[in-house]
Amino acid sequence: MNTSPENAPELTKEQTRWAGAAAALFLTAIGLLGYAFASGVLLPFAAGWVVLQMFGYVGALRFAHGDLAHPLFKSQVMLHTIAFLLLIGLLTRGD
Repeated sequence: MNTSPENAPELTKEQTRWAGAAAALFLTAIGLLGYAFASGVLLPFAAGWVVLQMFGYVGALRFAHGDLAHPLFKSQVMLHTIAFLLLIGLLTRGD
């Protein structure tokens, strides 16, 4: 099986947007994990969120046959967006 970049199909604009959103959320989770390791705060959440994203995105892409604009993949991105917004709410209300 030849998996070189020359044989990869072109992504649509919608697929590129959803892939970018997923990548941004994943990088945010990695950044939070680094902060959690350095400070010791929210370490179980940060580690679990990274693992959930990895399994969620891979599983969704497997069921969607690699389509980044499939509703299952979109729901994974939205699920992690909600988790991120809840985290922000938790941190801002943590008086």
